Amino acid sequence: MSAYLTYTDEELLSLLNTSDEAAFNEIFRRYRDKLFFYLRKHTKSNETAEEIVTDIFMKLWAGRELTARIDNLAAFLHKVGYYKTLDFLRTTARHQRLQQTYIDHFLPPGEKPADEALIDSQDRLLLYKAILQLPPRRQTIYKMSREEGLSHDQIAEALGLSRSTVNNQLGAATRSIAEYLRSNTDWPKALSVLFFLG
Repeated sequence: MSAYLTYTDEELLSLLNTSDEAAFNEIFRRYRDKLFFYLRKHTKSNETAEEIVTDIFMKLWAGRELTARIDNLAAFLHKVGYYKTLDFLRTTARHQRLQQTYIDHFLPPGEKPADEALIDSQDRLLLYKAILQLPPRRQTIYKMSREEGLSHDQIAEALGLSRSTVNNQLGAATRSIAEYLRSNTDWPKALSVLFFLG
């Protein structure tokens, strides 16, 4: 049994502050599931919850030199998750128009609800162009996720990639699409959250 299992959160944070990877792994093991279930409950999406959890821990590691300032690790992680959930829900609700544009683009014409026919065709074309400007592999991964509805694990298996590679490629794709839309429309910068960016 690893000695890290018996360490307090405070001891783990102290070790994390010195770039101790084993301490980070123990923090991840200790809090990953709690964060995931909390986020899934509020976002109603396994993929979104997983991406937010990944982002939180990546930033915890990236900012490990500042972890000495954290007094209560559980409360800190919960608070970060809470604010990221609020951001996700607030922005998703605000950009219903873009959601509908996205759905409209990928549903076959015969399956589109009547109200979606009102969506501006120029918006659909712009979104399509944003996707086409992605590098080939990134575009393939993005379409497998958004058009075919495959999970990150399914995409990784189908393409012979690691799950982290799929996560990274999807993150890069959605950031690129969001930047393209920001540069070519008057949509708010926060629209990137609609594509589940953390």
